[in-house]
Amino acid sequence: MSKTYKATGINLKAQVLGESDRIVTILTKEFGLIRAVAPGARKQNSSLGGRSGMFVVNELLIAKGRSLDKITQAQTLKTYPGLAKDLGKLAAGQYLAEIVLCQALSEQPQEELYELLNEHLRRLEALPQTDTSSIYAQLAHGVFHFLALAGLTPQVQVCCLTENSLMPDFTDPKWRVGFSVPAGGTVCLQAWENLRKDRQKPNLISSDNHPQTGYRTVVHQQDIPVISCRLDATELSMLQQLSQPEIMQVDAASNYGWLSVEQILRQYAQYHLGRPIRSASLIDSYFATKHDATV
Repeated sequence: MSKTYKATGINLKAQVLGESDRIVTILTKEFGLIRAVAPGARKQNSSLGGRSGMFVVNELLIAKGRSLDKITQAQTLKTYPGLAKDLGKLAAGQYLAEIVLCQALSEQPQEELYELLNEHLRRLEALPQTDTSSIYAQLAHGVFHFLALAGLTPQVQVCCLTENSLMPDFTDPKWRVGFSVPAGGTVCLQAWENLRKDRQKPNLISSDNHPQTGYRTVVHQQDIPVISCRLDATELSMLQQLSQPEIMQVDAASNYGWLSVEQILRQYAQYHLGRPIRSASLIDSYFATKHDATV
C-alpha cells in the first residue's frame, strides 16, 4: 500500500481524539476494517464533521501513518438520515454494525460484507416508522445473513441430532421444537428425549475384557445437547424463512414471534462470536417503552 490510498467505506464507530479530532472506524470495500483520524472533525465548520458521522458512506483519500492513518479528503456518497429519525431503526442499525465489527477483517477486501451491511441498512430505513414488528423482523433477517456470511449459520431446517427435516405443525398448538445454541440449531424434542433416556442406561459397554488389568473397553455415547429454548410452529417457520433474500410478510400480531426469534439469534451470535452485543440493550429499552405505551 502506498503512502496515500483511496477507499470507499461506511463509518461504523467514532471516538474523540484530542481537542478537535475523531478516530473513525470504517468498513471499506477494498481494505476491510480501518481506523483513521478525521482531523478537526469536531470543529464547527469542519468539512469532515458530517462526513465522519455514523453510517455515512464516503469515498476517501487516506494518508498512511505510523500508528493511525489520516483522512485527507472525503466525498459523501450515501447517508441514512431515516435511521437517525427513529430510535428503533437506529438501535437496530447499531446492533448490525456491532456484529460487522466482530466479523470484519483488516488489510483485505470485504466487499461482500460491505454490500450486505448497506443492503440491510437500506431496508431498515425504508420501513414505516410505526411498524415495530418489521424492525424486529429486519433485524433478525440481517443477523441471520451476517452469520451465514461468516459460516456460522444456525441449523434450522433439520434436527442437529438426527439430520431429519423439521416441518412446523400449525395444527397442534402444543407442538414444539428445541433450539440448542451450543449444538448449533434446532433439535427434535422426541429425539432429544430418547437420547436422554439412553444416557440413563449403563454407559459402559464391555467389548473386550482384559484379564491382566481388569479394565473394559468404554464406548462413549453422544452428549445430550442443552436446550436453550423451545419454539412453536410460527417461530420455527420464521427462523426457516430467514435464509431467503426477502423477509416474510409480517403484521402486528406476529411481533411476539419476531421478538423470540431475535432473542434466539442474539444468544446464538453472542455464543459463537464470543462476546456480548452491547447495542442489544438499546433494542430492549426501546421496544419495552413502545410496549408500555400501547398497553
